[in-house]
Amino acid sequence: MDARENALRILHFDHPARVVEGMPVYELLYTGVNHEDYDGGGGHHLPVGSRWQDIWGVGWHKIQEGVMGMPVINPLAEMEHLRRYRFPDPDDERICGRIYQMKAQFSGGDVFLAGSHRDTLWEKSYMLVGMENMMAYFLTEPAYARDVLHHIMDFQLGIARHYLACGVEFVQLGDDLGTQSGLLLSPRIIHEFLAPEYRRLFELYRSHGVIIGFHSCGKIEAALDLFMELGVAVLNPIQASANDLDSLRQRTQGKMALQGGVSSSIVMEGPAERIEAEVRRRIQQLGQQGGYFCAPDQGMPYPPAHLDAFHAAVERFGVYPPG
Repeated sequence: MDARENALRILHFDHPARVVEGMPVYELLYTGVNHEDYDGGGGHHLPVGSRWQDIWGVGWHKIQEGVMGMPVINPLAEMEHLRRYRFPDPDDERICGRIYQMKAQFSGGDVFLAGSHRDTLWEKSYMLVGMENMMAYFLTEPAYARDVLHHIMDFQLGIARHYLACGVEFVQLGDDLGTQSGLLLSPRIIHEFLAPEYRRLFELYRSHGVIIGFHSCGKIEAALDLFMELGVAVLNPIQASANDLDSLRQRTQGKMALQGGVSSSIVMEGPAERIEAEVRRRIQQLGQQGGYFCAPDQGMPYPPAHLDAFHAAVERFGVYPPG
């Protein structure tokens, strides 16, 4: 079977030929999705020390090599700023034009046409408002918090319509909702503030039959039911150091595919034999009946030789039945 068919069988827990690292995709991107400015400049590839502003007016500072910059200017930190703030327009040619340019270059093949909504809602809100401020506003100024979230989702819905016009089959959404020990926000805040906005975007994509992936770092076991209710088809990165992976697999078996789970510290530290053992263990633990894409549980600047060992281990052990 080709890569597309194998991925679909993984998603459906339906006898795939092998475990692979992720969905085979050709990804469309709007200008700004990776924190660029309107001209496509800025971004986390810049050298350490660089500063720039993205299309939202968020100011960024690149502090560490191989790691994304940090948001240091929050244009909506003060409530009165909202009156004169202009949210980016998803129909602005400078933003959406890149989507159609990339679509024109798509040559097909056994991959899924995909779109990205990085920092879908919660992360975008704290980049605009400041994390501490946003957390406080949920309690002290709930109307303001809802207003900011609603405007953000209006933008994401506009971008989604461009992706749908291009025929995307898979979309990647994401917000880091977990810490090392639990959810960053209380379940009440997530359900009262975030879930209604997520549903607007999820329902649009689900009505068009689009497969949905969702990224959330940290310990996210308390949000599993919400992810499945919303219609997440594949969840990543299922951080090994923060979650009970046996429990995650048991609760999602046959319902939601998982991606990740391979300890980033092991891939970073090595040696190759230890990486191989970790890959084999996770495939056996999480991929017995499909529903698993084998990947590190964080994106980090890994040593190239360690990445080579990881890729080779997935190729070696990712055959069915896992053993």
